[in-house]
Amino acid sequence: MREDAAPALVQTPVDTEDRLRRAAEPVLEKARSDVDGFPAVLLLADRTARVLDTRHTDALIGDAIADLGITPGVLVEEEQVGTNGLGTTLETGQGVHIRGTEHYMRVFDPFSCFGQPIVHPVTGRIEGVVNIGCHAGAEHPLLPSLARHLAQDIEDRLRQDSPLAQRRLLAAFQAAARLRGRAVVVLGPGLVLANPAALDLLQPADHPALQAYAGTLGSAHERTHRLTLSSGRPVRLTFTTIDGTDGVLVDIVPQRGSRRGRARADASGQWPLLVVGEPGSGRTTEARRAAGPVPTVLDATAVARRGEAAWAATLGTLLEEDGPAVVVENIEFLSERLTMLLAKSLPGTRRRVVLTSTPGDHLVGMHAPLVGVCGARQELVPLRRRRHEIPRLAEEMLAETSAFGRVRLTAETLRVLAAQSWPGNLTELRRTVLGLAQIRTAGDILPSDLPASHRDRSPASPFRQAEREVIIAAIEAANGNRREAARALGVSRSTLYNRMRALRIH
Repeated sequence: MREDAAPALVQTPVDTEDRLRRAAEPVLEKARSDVDGFPAVLLLADRTARVLDTRHTDALIGDAIADLGITPGVLVEEEQVGTNGLGTTLETGQGVHIRGTEHYMRVFDPFSCFGQPIVHPVTGRIEGVVNIGCHAGAEHPLLPSLARHLAQDIEDRLRQDSPLAQRRLLAAFQAAARLRGRAVVVLGPGLVLANPAALDLLQPADHPALQAYAGTLGSAHERTHRLTLSSGRPVRLTFTTIDGTDGVLVDIVPQRGSRRGRARADASGQWPLLVVGEPGSGRTTEARRAAGPVPTVLDATAVARRGEAAWAATLGTLLEEDGPAVVVENIEFLSERLTMLLAKSLPGTRRRVVLTSTPGDHLVGMHAPLVGVCGARQELVPLRRRRHEIPRLAEEMLAETSAFGRVRLTAETLRVLAAQSWPGNLTELRRTVLGLAQIRTAGDILPSDLPASHRDRSPASPFRQAEREVIIAAIEAANGNRREAARALGVSRSTLYNRMRALRIH
């Protein structure tokens, strides 16, 4: 059955410095001039079916395409708009001719399309697709040949665009892969090369983890990390920069044993234990794990509801009696009086006590007495600083849903998830994954299924991430007053607003 409704197109940002777009621009402009006088539209899309460029030889056909919403930045995957000259070309990996009524959506019936994939001449990977559209029934017999020539010209320009860097990446990979039994991967801009030994070890969720680790290399020439793969097998990863390129060589060395399912060692050592972490980072889970079976939980946020006297009485009763461990949540909400009361009571209690808190100056200020009596402190790392774990965590969260087995997160979706900043940490990630499982009840969960706020495919550089955190901290310290935050940062208010927009700080 064909669709009568207008397409619900998803708009995404377009990188004006995109390598494919840069290579195709002169080719498309020359083609537009060559076919001037014949009503046609030239479209360019990347490997995700995102439109990068549109050009037309006739204002009427150009306006008609624009009225349908086909503009730079929209996604036209088959998953969203059905059979079309861009998405179908990417799905089939070969040239297509979609005649008017062969489109899935009837709004495209007035057009016929000739799509041709653009294959990178070095990697053999499909980089995108070029499409020529015209009025249905007015197809020129030379249009299929023109589409093929356009794709070939763009491929030639891709070869010329970065030949030395691509050759260096390929040479580094070939040299490393010659060693028998060595599992190696080369990661470069828009490029992933892996030998059979690496492919045997890696699963789709592992690739975004490698890319997340590679993003932490910075100015270091070499760095080693340890990672537990999706299969549960621990490996040692050695990342080495490849001179003259933006790529890295990854050596993957399997380690003995498996850490999956193994209980972690008790990190407390001594009591009381202080667990510090941002909201959503798993403080409660970690505190209860450390406390042991069936702990008694007392939340400092309840003081406002119960009153200080009642809350203090409950606390005193708990700490004076024998029993299971006590978890005191959110000590950042305790008043100075309750802080001193708890700090004096902890050394004499016979129970194990775990305190949880958000990070911040209050730990060296009003709540410093509590920090001082703790025998150990455990800092939970925010999710944005352990991006390599996000693919595995997302898959584990999906496995907890009723949709598990009917849907799966694609490797590209996992990469996009790993690129997000996750200010809400594990809580936000879990909410997003559960939402995806409700939207997509069968098949692949694609990047286009993600909420609009979580579709950014470009991972933030360490510098941009650090800048983002500094700005957020300044705004929080100023209690949301952006004028004061700008003054503290030594910038104008307009500069602060511009950086907030650029860094997606809401």
